[in-house]
Amino acid sequence: MAQVKNGDTVKVHYTGTLDDGTMFDTSAEREPLKFTVGGGQVIAGFDTAVMDMSIGDKKVTVIPADEAYGEHSTDLVTEVARERFPADMELAIGQQLQVGLQDGNQAIVMVVDITDTVVTLDANHPLAGQQLTFEIELMEIL
Repeated sequence: MAQVKNGDTVKVHYTGTLDDGTMFDTSAEREPLKFTVGGGQVIAGFDTAVMDMSIGDKKVTVIPADEAYGEHSTDLVTEVARERFPADMELAIGQQLQVGLQDGNQAIVMVVDITDTVVTLDANHPLAGQQLTFEIELMEIL
């Protein structure tokens, strides 16, 4: 039976959970996830997890933060003066904002703290620093 190798395009169903059991994503109610193994389309640990699987195989894999979204970096947390935001803009903790970078690109940041004078923004991926557990079922090798 064929096994997944680097460069294969595959379809998988998956459910991702955190250490406390909280589900953060699943393909259960959608089409299977399609990606090319080793193509940088999924986190590194997910690529590694599907290697050598055969169609119909199911597995549970634990992916450490450094093979998922990386460790949480304090360098990506910044304080911005409240006056730099429009006066009529309502801000809330947990709100995501799109900000312009000096190189012309855009980044998504999350509001993590608000005072009368300062807004603290975090540009880390929301799952940074988390160990992730995935239940994976290989549906197809294309």
